[in-house]
Amino acid sequence: MIRKLSAALVLVAFIVAASVLAVSRLAPPAEAQLFKQAPGSRAEVALSFAPVVKKAAPAVVNVYAQRVERQPRNPIFDDPIFQRFFGQQPGAQTAQSLGSGVIVDPTGLVVTNHHVIEGMTSVKVALADRREFPAEIVLRDPRSDLAILRIKSDEKAFPVLEMGDSDALEVGDLTLAIGDPFGVGQTVTQGIVSALARTQIGINDYGFFIQTDAAINPGNSGGALIDMNGRLIGVNSAIFSQSGGSVGIGFAIPVNMVKNVVAAAKNGGKEVRRPWLGASLQNLTRELAESVGLDRPAGALVTEVDPRGPAAEGGLKQGDVIVAVDGQEAADAGGVGYRLGAKAIGGTASLSVRREGKSVVVPLALIAAPEKPARDQIRIKGESPFAGATVVNISPATIEEFSIPNAKEGVAVVDVADNTPAAVVGFKKGDIIMSVNGTKIAATRDLDRAAAQQPYVWRLTVNRGGQVITSVIGG
Repeated sequence: MIRKLSAALVLVAFIVAASVLAVSRLAPPAEAQLFKQAPGSRAEVALSFAPVVKKAAPAVVNVYAQRVERQPRNPIFDDPIFQRFFGQQPGAQTAQSLGSGVIVDPTGLVVTNHHVIEGMTSVKVALADRREFPAEIVLRDPRSDLAILRIKSDEKAFPVLEMGDSDALEVGDLTLAIGDPFGVGQTVTQGIVSALARTQIGINDYGFFIQTDAAINPGNSGGALIDMNGRLIGVNSAIFSQSGGSVGIGFAIPVNMVKNVVAAAKNGGKEVRRPWLGASLQNLTRELAESVGLDRPAGALVTEVDPRGPAAEGGLKQGDVIVAVDGQEAADAGGVGYRLGAKAIGGTASLSVRREGKSVVVPLALIAAPEKPARDQIRIKGESPFAGATVVNISPATIEEFSIPNAKEGVAVVDVADNTPAAVVGFKKGDIIMSVNGTKIAATRDLDRAAAQQPYVWRLTVNRGGQVITSVIGG
């Protein structure tokens, strides 16, 4: 009975809906007549994105990167009898990566994502016309997830994609994404700017992304997001997906961040130097916003000011809330970081600040973080729990470069090699080693000497993300 009743209700609903549809077709509302109309000419019928694609596509390339990994080889593999029965055994494996890139200088400079070439030693670039060239890695900037390649060729007139202004974008603007998804070949997809200033994505240190619904898939990383004038407005970097394919939520690094990285490479730099704030920031909660007189949680709360830095010199104080940089809104700590990170060294920026319910403007000198003391980078060797860890001295520069906590003492772990004692123990990038067996570690050389000892047990004190941990190894 229930099934028949349900079927009858569906039938009635269908009849009513069909009647309504018929009436609407006979007498369309005035609103529909205003917004729906047939093309008025052949030119309107032929409207296409093709002219924009033809302008931009030649400057978008495919990037192929690889690394040969040598594997430990058992001597028995070289025995003629073994080879007779089992054949020649491989002694190496090749790791490969596929992505996209954009030519930004006629001499052959290509911008791509750092994660496309991370750890790779050999890179090849394929142009849209199918010509292939070897390329060298001239600059790596993992903080922004960008890298610059240089095509090895005598040709000095490569097609170039003009760079636009990502700060001029608005939600709803049309976009095209060009890249090499899944290695099928150059592909163009169309969409709009879905959102701006997306932070807390977790892809790089400057979490400030253009969100688009133009289809972006694996292999698109490093490719171009362009506007309707054929200008580069972003470098496609990541997608939000549970299946691995596009679901209409893609993220691109704004071109205004790309410009700094390209400029550094053109000037012969091996790294990108960015302005130093000299202060620690925290995102606002609703409660914190109310406590400082804001009607919404927009801005970054200053939790600590380094007395040596430009923020202190300009008059920034603990408890201030930074709401804009040079008049451009900064909705959170990531926004402030991006606004400063996209600026060049030199000159002054203006921080719009809320302080005790009043608006204040704080000048900020755009200077690089000093490397005092010198980093004195060391990779620990031997058989201690630290073997395989690379450590540096803590300074404003290393804190900025490696995104390590703003610790007052100890040495910072900036890399941990796989299959080493340090990896087995569980050391992570960003750990601050403070003491070993009761001895204070103030510099990398202190840790190197401590690691050379052979105690019965190791007592370690480590600062991980602001939490001090003491552990004992051995015994």
